[in-house]
Amino acid sequence: MAAALMAAGAWAAGPQAATVHQRPAAAGAAKRETARPKLSDAQLEAAIRAKFTKSKINADNFTVRVQGGVATIDGKTDVVQHKGTATRMCRTAGAVVVNNRVQISDAAKQKAAGNLEVGRRRAQIKRGDARTEQK
Repeated sequence: MAAALMAAGAWAAGPQAATVHQRPAAAGAAKRETARPKLSDAQLEAAIRAKFTKSKINADNFTVRVQGGVATIDGKTDVVQHKGTATRMCRTAGAVVVNNRVQISDAAKQKAAGNLEVGRRRAQIKRGDARTEQK
């Protein structure tokens, strides 16, 4: 019995040694390389400004600065969604980190709060629920 166990252990050790999965040493280096911007700061800033120019958020006149692959956005907006859109545009342009310092106007905040108070939208109402009046 002991011989059978030793033989089974030896057989098991052989295939396991061949199939042991170890993380390659270069995997950590590859991860660090993706954290670096693929474009220079000037190229990245130009790409972000080009994206802003093509979009509806161009009317907000956001200012963009890039240093070390980190994009900083400044400005004010009257549309709550423009802040998130600006961040996504910077990320897709190639920014490693985005510091979004866009300020949302009080009127936009009040409008968003009012939309939440009205309740569910018509498409979200379940069949058995009573409908609320829209303002």
